[in-house]
Amino acid sequence: MNTPTESNRKTKAEELNGQHDAAVGVPSSQAEIIPAVGAKLPVPLPPEPPRRRLRPSVVMLLLLAIAGAGGVIYWLKYSQPSLPPGIASGNGRLEADEIDISTKFAGRIAELRVDEGDVVIAGQVVARMDTRDLEASLKKAEAQVLGAQRALDEARANVAQQQSQLTLAQQQLDRTQSLVQQGYATKELLDQRRQQVDGATAALNAANFRVAQTERALDAGQQDVELYNVNIADNTLRAPRDGRVQYRIANVGEVLPAGGKVFTMLDVSYVYMDIYLPTAEVGKAKIGDDARIVLDARPDLAIPAKVVFIADQAQFTPKAVETKSERDKLMFRIRVRIDPERLRAHADKVKSGVPGVAYVKLDPQTPWPEGLQGPSQG
Repeated sequence: MNTPTESNRKTKAEELNGQHDAAVGVPSSQAEIIPAVGAKLPVPLPPEPPRRRLRPSVVMLLLLAIAGAGGVIYWLKYSQPSLPPGIASGNGRLEADEIDISTKFAGRIAELRVDEGDVVIAGQVVARMDTRDLEASLKKAEAQVLGAQRALDEARANVAQQQSQLTLAQQQLDRTQSLVQQGYATKELLDQRRQQVDGATAALNAANFRVAQTERALDAGQQDVELYNVNIADNTLRAPRDGRVQYRIANVGEVLPAGGKVFTMLDVSYVYMDIYLPTAEVGKAKIGDDARIVLDARPDLAIPAKVVFIADQAQFTPKAVETKSERDKLMFRIRVRIDPERLRAHADKVKSGVPGVAYVKLDPQTPWPEGLQGPSQG
């Protein structure tokens, strides 16, 4: 049984603890779990460090590495078939000769008959220029030709007249000479007849000179007419080769200078790929060697081609080469061209700039491996 003194002590201690708890902001309901003064408090654990996140650049690099590895695997599996020793290969792009359809004279575009992507044939009209000024000059030249023709007809008629006058004067001179010998005519009359003959001869010569002059004038007028016709025809723009319109550079109503471009077309009859081969392989290649072109867009199709050009100078090493190891690094350009007859049947499918691989058969006895037998695949 507690004495009043001990009870008073406990009550006073509890009041002190309550005041301490209120001072530190601890609720009275939690005061019981706070250890007494002088007791050892538990050491709090350090906070967990935040988890490190991968930077976006690192993620992008990883994705690019995975994509690159996949591309290499695809290239090795599908685009680089195992080649026998007698066949060489090189990377390139399919190219077609570009032809600019341009104006010969300065003028205004009056009409466009084709547009980008249209297939055209040689001689087809693709555009017309405004030729009203040339047509007016042509009419003037034609009128001058007509006038020269009439002048020529008149000069020829004058020649005929002077010829008849000379004939008459000559006949009178002959009769007068006969009469003078017989004594029936005077010498004065004979001299007059001779003067008439001389005058008729001079008039005939002048008439002939006039004919020659009018003939030259007529010929000059006809040349002017022909020139204007040629210029008008040159203002009608035509496709020089079979091909496809790649770009339309000008529009109707635009005034272009001489040589202004209107269209750029692809010559589908000359499609090729340039590749580069090292010294050891280019030394075995020759013009006319059989070749194949495989485009990245169509790895299942081998297009037959022929070697049409081999460079006589290296392309990649401009310095002086003195050792064999350096000579082996020289690269020479080789051009393989697709058969034009095959291209005519597929003119609408010809594209420029498509990457691919060209294969050249260096040994005629080496058969094409499976996948490069072009003729059997069409």
